[in-house]
Amino acid sequence: MRPLLVYDWPTRIFHWLFAGFFVAAFAISNLIEDDSLGFPLHMLAGLAMCGVILLRLVWSLVGTRHARLSDLVLGPVPLFAYFKGMFSGTTQRWVGHNPASSWAAVAMVCLGLGLGATGYLMATGPESELLEEAHELMANAFLVVVLMHLGGLVAHALRHRDRLAVSMVTGRKQVPSPDQPAVRTRPFVGLVFVVLTGLSVVYLLRHYDGQARTLGLFGQTLQLGERETSQESGGADGGGQEAEEEHE
Repeated sequence: MRPLLVYDWPTRIFHWLFAGFFVAAFAISNLIEDDSLGFPLHMLAGLAMCGVILLRLVWSLVGTRHARLSDLVLGPVPLFAYFKGMFSGTTQRWVGHNPASSWAAVAMVCLGLGLGATGYLMATGPESELLEEAHELMANAFLVVVLMHLGGLVAHALRHRDRLAVSMVTGRKQVPSPDQPAVRTRPFVGLVFVVLTGLSVVYLLRHYDGQARTLGLFGQTLQLGERETSQESGGADGGGQEAEEEHE
């Protein structure tokens, strides 16, 4: 077994930005009331998360070997064999993504894009209970996948006595094959990744109107706060009219 550089800088940066934006969005949505001035930060974090997903999808096509889609091990047979080996002690060691982490990555990216799509539709269209329920269901499913992923890391560490989770910090994994070449670190691309993410966050903040709780996004106005219902508007108008009649 020897340490080998497996994950480049852009892959590791995406991992932590993706995790950070999801945690921020999920925490805000569950800890802050919908009508609070801080609640729209939930949607801003969600949009930023979708931005880094799009960058990661580009890198999955042109990035280093273990950052590409082709490195994912997808299929029911390898996944079943992986879990069977976890209990029998014969699990194959994977240089890149193992079957479980491959499925977890696909699930989290798809759920992240689904959250972004439903959130966008809720912010640009009329209120829809179906969209809200779908959005909440995907958020909870995302959390379940994250917890299962973390549980898998713990199980792997206990089984193989290595620190697999640290690989997303150092980029290195303990591999059995001495002939496996290391990937290139690509620090410049990682820096570009960070700069583009930072610029997208700045764009969102500069085009966000905190008083109206709206966001101007490429010519489209997104309503990030609760809309005033027609009943509430009518009630306010009716109250004003009654006050004028009493005054007369």
